[in-house]
Amino acid sequence: MQSRPPLPPFTIETAMQKVRLAEDAWNSRDPDRVVTVYTEDTCWRNRAEFPAGRAQVRDFLRRKWSRELDYRLIKELWTCGGNRIAVRFAYEWHDDSANWFRSYGNENWEFDEAGLMQRRFASINDLPISEAERKFRWPLGRRPDGHPGLSDLGL
Repeated sequence: MQSRPPLPPFTIETAMQKVRLAEDAWNSRDPDRVVTVYTEDTCWRNRAEFPAGRAQVRDFLRRKWSRELDYRLIKELWTCGGNRIAVRFAYEWHDDSANWFRSYGNENWEFDEAGLMQRRFASINDLPISEAERKFRWPLGRRPDGHPGLSDLGL
């Protein structure tokens, strides 16, 4: 069985590590990389979509990142207990007409004993922003360690 440390039960410290690892994976915008942290039979709710299993999640992510261009994400731990973690997040992106958005949301995650995410429930709202209002301006990829988080940015 594949293992993805840190493993549950989570402490504040290990949950924060898990959140940053998830953020880094999503900022890669590589669906093949991202799906490896989920169980084969993972179940999601993302807005009004309900992908089930790695194949559907991979397809979902490919569609997502083909329309959410220059995607940059910050996740922040909200709370944790046992094998569950709750996070809040924001990401910035633009569409193919150069309209910018900041998407805000909350996620609830549940992990199996190997540290793979088996359930993910996301609620997300999109806010149109101007290019000048952007706050996530690092080069595409992993958020630099010194870049402010959501609370630091007042988000």
